[in-house]
Amino acid sequence: MKKYIIYIKAILFIGIVAFLFGFASNRNELKKVSDIDVNFTNGDNLFITYETVNKLLIQNYGELRSQRKENIILRSLEQTLKSNDMIEDVNVFLTIDGKLGASIKQRTPIARVNDEAVAYYIDVKGDRMPLSANYSARVPLLSGVKENDIKDAYKLALLIYYDSFLQKQIIGIEQNSKKEFVLRTRIGNQQIEFGSLNNVNSKIKKLKAFYNKVLKDKTLDKYQIINLIYENQVVCTKK
Repeated sequence: MKKYIIYIKAILFIGIVAFLFGFASNRNELKKVSDIDVNFTNGDNLFITYETVNKLLIQNYGELRSQRKENIILRSLEQTLKSNDMIEDVNVFLTIDGKLGASIKQRTPIARVNDEAVAYYIDVKGDRMPLSANYSARVPLLSGVKENDIKDAYKLALLIYYDSFLQKQIIGIEQNSKKEFVLRTRIGNQQIEFGSLNNVNSKIKKLKAFYNKVLKDKTLDKYQIINLIYENQVVCTKK
């Protein structure tokens, strides 16, 4: 008999818990969106503004504030925001207190292309990214690069982006008629004859060794051209 009583109590307990859970869940769904909180995960240099995000949501879904939480389809909101060319990834969620949150990762440019027809960025994934009216990224300018050679220019720009020293120093990447790369510097206004991407790591190592020496000796301003093409040496031309 005691065994049956235990079973009955267990069933009643489970039933009460299920009822309370369902009741709470139903009340939560009937709640309305109280506010919208947009957060940019990778910095405040905004290629897309908070206002643009809100406008994009309103244009597609109307005013989200005061809408019932049960009517909000999070995946649909995410897809709408991802359609913006400045956004790489987004996570939309609802909090218990009724706030609609959007955590947005902007795309990351690593170089800028200016050709006769159009100007655009190359992002960290190697894709085209439009310029922004809100912010101009401080990245190297690509010039002379043909469309079918953009992959090599991207590889070089990516190496520069992930190197803290080169990122501060290199302001231009030019490809000449021989399809060899020439770099332009911020400090000293030198021309670096980089050549092809063969032995690229060795060339960067040589360049850093050269800079360490001339910055220590304070002789950087004496040089106009820094040639990295020759193996195991840096050939310089003075001004």
